[in-house]
Amino acid sequence: MNLILSILRSALPAGVLVLASTFAHAQLTVEVSGAGSNRVPVAVAAFEGESALPRAVTDVVRADLERSGLFKLVELGPTPMGADAPDYARVRSRGADSVAVGTISPAGGGRYQVLVRLMDAPKQVSLGSQAMTMTPNQYRTTGHRIADFIYEKLTGEPGVFSTRIAYVVKSGSRYELQIADADGSNAQTALASREPIISPAWSPDGTRLAYVSFEAKKPVVYVHSLASGQRNVAANFKGSNSAPAWSPDGRRLAVVLTKDGQSQLYSVNADGSGVQRLASSSGIDTEPAWSADGMIYFTSDRGGSPQIYRVPAGGGDAQRVSFEGSYNVSPRPSPDGKSLVYVSRNGGRFQVTLLDLASRQTQILTDSSKDESPSFAPNGRMVLYATEVGGRGVLSAVSSDGRVKQRLSVQSGDVREPAWGPQPRN
Repeated sequence: MNLILSILRSALPAGVLVLASTFAHAQLTVEVSGAGSNRVPVAVAAFEGESALPRAVTDVVRADLERSGLFKLVELGPTPMGADAPDYARVRSRGADSVAVGTISPAGGGRYQVLVRLMDAPKQVSLGSQAMTMTPNQYRTTGHRIADFIYEKLTGEPGVFSTRIAYVVKSGSRYELQIADADGSNAQTALASREPIISPAWSPDGTRLAYVSFEAKKPVVYVHSLASGQRNVAANFKGSNSAPAWSPDGRRLAVVLTKDGQSQLYSVNADGSGVQRLASSSGIDTEPAWSADGMIYFTSDRGGSPQIYRVPAGGGDAQRVSFEGSYNVSPRPSPDGKSLVYVSRNGGRFQVTLLDLASRQTQILTDSSKDESPSFAPNGRMVLYATEVGGRGVLSAVSSDGRVKQRLSVQSGDVREPAWGPQPRN
């Protein structure tokens, strides 16, 4: 274990030492700095009828778009605009290129009908519309969905405001695996334990989490159904069982086992059956991550220092991927398979780094010094990671071009081990 800790000082095995938490009702707060170049001026008018709800849907929409760093939110004032007759003169006078307008009306049974239209303000033409129903307490979910709709119409890429994140917090000797909306709100506890919980990993369909728990006084990999709360043991072999990573089809997990000696890569079915060795080395292999093209990226010291390698998912010869620097760990491929994020050591600082797999060009994305556990958003535009500020663990996010930065923290608690969930399947 000492060798693993020396190799991955701020990555997986250190999860036993980090993690700190708060209570289940605590919410992550988000601070945003930086912005994308050429932010798009967009207005979100107050929706007709939303005063009947506990909170305004448009407040959620505006906060989501502002947080992305890609849009400049134009203020239109409190006067609502319906979906049928936008006040284009007012919109244009404020400098907005586009405006979202909408109506919220009773639909019976305590539900409401929501109609949203996104309009090109100068041309006064529709860019698209969206209709949905909601209950009053679904104002946040509805706002996230509308923000995703606007984001996709204006950028051509899916938004991630409706996604969720998982992370671990700790209060005293209590560890909690929590799940929250991507903006840090609506936090729920999936598991609480007196023993460490590390390495949460989302299944591709977002219905299950794999993670490592030490409740059996040793690291064991579990698969946890979020809907039912039921779970099963996926890996509990002799020695250590750690670092689960889902296959793209959600059937198997790559895991790290010491059952045959040092930490090596294996795969197992999600129910724990069908164990298969993926690679062999005289060093330590750990932190696997499955890419969409069937490769598994991982960290190994087989060459003398911690570097990134990859191996076919069916097993075979490993190929080295990282060559700059003497310490590169925690690889995570982008959803499109074109790039890789990992933690590199630069002058004594541990920072999230992006590698373009085609050009081999690298870019340091962060200006912090104790980064760990990077995780791509499902559209590949943001990277969530854990870092340390003032001796306390916080979550941060940075855009894949390094321009936009966010910090998510919990008052009076450390937060670690983040994992960004997939796009929700409606």
